[in-house]
Amino acid sequence: MSGEFCATRLARMHEVLKGHVTRGEVPGLVSLVSRCGETHVEALGVQSLEGGVPMRRDTIFRIASMTKPMVAVAALMLIEECVFRLDEPVDRFLPELANPKVLKSLESEVTDTVPAERPISVRDLLTFRLGTGFMMVFPPKYPIQKAIAEAGFAPGPKALDLTNDSYMSKVGGVPLIYQPGTRWLYHTGSDLLGVLIARATGKSLGDFMRERIFEPLGMKDTGFMVPAAELGRFASAYRRDPEKNVLVLTDDARDGRFSRPAPFHSGGGGLVSTADDVLAFFRMMLNKGMGPGRERLLSRAAIELMTTDQLTADQKIGTEIFFGQSRSWGMGVAVTTKRDELWGTPGRYGWDGGFGTTVFADPAEDMVGVLLTQRAMESPVPSRINTDFFTTAYAAIND
Repeated sequence: MSGEFCATRLARMHEVLKGHVTRGEVPGLVSLVSRCGETHVEALGVQSLEGGVPMRRDTIFRIASMTKPMVAVAALMLIEECVFRLDEPVDRFLPELANPKVLKSLESEVTDTVPAERPISVRDLLTFRLGTGFMMVFPPKYPIQKAIAEAGFAPGPKALDLTNDSYMSKVGGVPLIYQPGTRWLYHTGSDLLGVLIARATGKSLGDFMRERIFEPLGMKDTGFMVPAAELGRFASAYRRDPEKNVLVLTDDARDGRFSRPAPFHSGGGGLVSTADDVLAFFRMMLNKGMGPGRERLLSRAAIELMTTDQLTADQKIGTEIFFGQSRSWGMGVAVTTKRDELWGTPGRYGWDGGFGTTVFADPAEDMVGVLLTQRAMESPVPSRINTDFFTTAYAAIND
């Protein structure tokens, strides 16, 4: 045998992934594994159940929270340029978050608050330790959960019909759940980073990321909407109806939320992309910030900071549904801290997207794995197709 992957075991990956499509668990998928210059791609199933167009390597998907690593890189670029600083309070660009109030306890009414013990910093946004975010308690039972939902900025499958200013007004009008710096809470930090970047640069988040990340890396299909000429390559989105156990259309490719300009560029989950575009971004990460033409997008120091565990044990309380016992959080990415799975190389990093996508980069193996589907996740716990992909990808390594 030769090459970076075993051909027999790649055939096993094909059969395993094909089984998920054949059984109707997903309409289709694109998978990609790349190691030491060798790349293997599978395109299986259809882009939509209604149209039957076959999946292609360049099919465009909603990558949802896989946006988070990209917006973190954008923020770290501006930190390197001293536009703002890691431990600077965000108040200068996000005055709506100045002098925040904090709930006395998780069970408190939203009016039962105390002053924050310190300001929210840029570092807090990057590490999700700002004191507010998405709580995985269903159905919602705490007053603060209901207040966030009523304010209209809770994360979910629908686009936020807000401007940056109206979004900030809503976030600033609700107290923090925890004191800044004390606990990890999902999602909101990335949306706030997007507004911070836009206000600090005077550009939309999409324009800044296109100029500074997407164009230098050749990520021609990544953005906050799909151009009309490319809608034929865009996959429709689905969720499983738990009662009927069938897939239900939630966002049509040709006339859905991504077919028109987004009112709010969500740094937490608003991008669309392709497998090769995602590979280009994470190959830059593995190359310690260096682009394909040897142009440097970000310093080695920034990449290492971003992909290093940033949480203490106390800050991770309540994160088990996201991280289990073997992962933690850096800046915009989850980081594997110990090996308890075939794919659990310490130092491996990446993240999932709620519409059914995942990516990882493994420095020890010089490997990137991307799986794009259009079936929404039902929990932060990895789905069976995700774990099957990771299992077969690592099993196919040839040395």
